[in-house]
Amino acid sequence: MTEFWLISAPGEKTCQQTWDKLMTATTRANNLSTNNKFNIPDLKVGTLDVLVGLSDELAKLDAFVESVVKKVAQYMADVLEDSRDKVQENLLANGVDLVTYVTRFQWDMAKYPIKQSLKNISEIVSKQVSQIDNDLKARASAYNNLKGNLQNLERKNAGSLLTRMTYSKFGIWAIFPIVLMNSNVILLFEDQESGLFSVTLFRKAIDDFRLKARENKFMLRDFQYNEEEMKADKEEMTRLSTDKKKQFGPLVRWLKVNFSEAFIAWIHIKALRVFVESVLRYGLPVNFQAMLLQPNKKNMKKLREVLNDLYKHLDSSAAAIIDQSAMDIPGLNLSQQEYYPYVYYKIDCNLLDFK
Repeated sequence: MTEFWLISAPGEKTCQQTWDKLMTATTRANNLSTNNKFNIPDLKVGTLDVLVGLSDELAKLDAFVESVVKKVAQYMADVLEDSRDKVQENLLANGVDLVTYVTRFQWDMAKYPIKQSLKNISEIVSKQVSQIDNDLKARASAYNNLKGNLQNLERKNAGSLLTRMTYSKFGIWAIFPIVLMNSNVILLFEDQESGLFSVTLFRKAIDDFRLKARENKFMLRDFQYNEEEMKADKEEMTRLSTDKKKQFGPLVRWLKVNFSEAFIAWIHIKALRVFVESVLRYGLPVNFQAMLLQPNKKNMKKLREVLNDLYKHLDSSAAAIIDQSAMDIPGLNLSQQEYYPYVYYKIDCNLLDFK
């Protein structure tokens, strides 16, 4: 399972008691999930009005950063031609696999100084990831154009049988009396179903050949030999192929570095959202425990029921999952996700859609 539930609950007498209760309810008795404490530093709270507005802004930023993370990951897969093992080797965060990074999350004080306001930190993330998104578009466009030009030239010079003059291997004999008397035939390429022939004819035999070819449903295409054009195409293919190889290594390295940066930024946004929503839900002074649950796939429904029982006293109106379409409380983002009596966000580390 690469899905995680990032939740928070208010501290009891101590936050450790909150943690112990969760562990007792979800792991010691019934093995519903694997849990880790999720460490969030002491961030600047600000005013309630700012927190309410920031809650909505963070929801939008969360969605944007996630989309960029997925775009970088998917383009990595495209560049590496969907080799799952090679792609996963390069999709790391801070040099470790994504599950390890999430479960051992530590706030990056250098990138996101906690002396800054929450809004400033969110703006740092927004600017950073927007730059990655713009750079990705530029780099992908350049590499795709190069790759596309090379593929077009290769198709022009070689192509599949469907873009060339194609015959049934057995049907060619039906018109061989005309061919043998008036032409030169060379088999250029064949597979189990078709063959590609070069047929050189006397001009007087061309019309009869075309007629017989149509009757036998052969595909014909005139070929004009141009040595200079073929030489130029070959040189261009060599140049494009060389340029592609030169760009490949630096592009993969850029994708690897910036995937890591974007993913790290995404998890910090999740941390910001947990902090803001916990203060809005549970009040001041700040006293909550953030916890990361990795559900047992077979017991996800049961885990949700246990969590609802454990925390239903926090919000009686959300003891059961509330119909999100019927709720619209400013600052709590209920229209964007399911609402529970505890703060909840999902993190899914499965970012690729392999074809």
